[in-house]
Amino acid sequence: MAVFVYAENINGVYKKAAFEAVSYAKAVADQAGDTVTAISVNPTDSSDLLYKYGATNVINIKDEGLKNFSAKAYAQAVSEIADGNILVFPHTTDASSVAPMLAVMKNYSLITNVLEAPESQSPFQVKRKAFSGKGFMHAKAEGTGVIITVSQNAFGVKENTVSGSEEVKNLSVANEDTKVISHEQSSGKLDLKEAEVVVSAGRGMKGPENWGMVEDLANVLGAATACSKPVSDIGWRPHTEHVGQTGKAIAPNLYIAIGISGAIQHLAGVNSSKTIVVINSDAEAPFFKSADYGVVGDAFQIIPALTEKIKALKG
Repeated sequence: MAVFVYAENINGVYKKAAFEAVSYAKAVADQAGDTVTAISVNPTDSSDLLYKYGATNVINIKDEGLKNFSAKAYAQAVSEIADGNILVFPHTTDASSVAPMLAVMKNYSLITNVLEAPESQSPFQVKRKAFSGKGFMHAKAEGTGVIITVSQNAFGVKENTVSGSEEVKNLSVANEDTKVISHEQSSGKLDLKEAEVVVSAGRGMKGPENWGMVEDLANVLGAATACSKPVSDIGWRPHTEHVGQTGKAIAPNLYIAIGISGAIQHLAGVNSSKTIVVINSDAEAPFFKSADYGVVGDAFQIIPALTEKIKALKG
């Protein structure tokens, strides 16, 4: 079985999700007694970064027409290169929109939000998240090939350095269905999807003017900041920070929720977190039922004290 992996890059730079996808592909290839071929579109980073996690072959697609992302065009480009029957993608926003289009083009099975290495390869069976992360299922793929997306921060990034080779493929894929009017990119902030620690807050903060203490705690922890849907809807925080069923789904090692009640829609986006800490003045808040640790009290007293304590511990 030939194992291919889509190594996503952002403006040419590989992120954690790409390394996790390559790590997963390496585990699949080891089971099958095969090697990993990574595919990336217009990368600027060195292929050495992919060799480090198990990619023996790296194919860099060069195409000026793919500077602007289009799921259809990217799927077409990958389809022209990937001739294996197992294709691995990270479950990022962009990659998870490419994967289903590629599955249609190649007539392959599609399994999303995979959590672990395959239980078997003939037939291909693997554990995945289901019901917005509230359950698990063991999905089986039947057919000539399978495309899978790996849930972020589930399998982990695992170094497995190999000696690799790089190949450049010059393509010219039509990308007429996408026209970029403007491009805005946040800078200086951690990517929520990549962050190991996330500090999130809700309407319990009472107003945007009180968010300084949330950011202070995030800064001392080296964390990203997030918020609940009502907070972004009323304009207290940008929509890019909204986590939940209709926002971003994240899976950090530590998720701290401040003044968030814990509606089921919010839980759907954060329940893959390794550890959840809830701080709320309402002892009956539903979020406490899903928390690993809970603190009942006034966030306006707890958060500054916690921040100062962490600063003191760090010296």
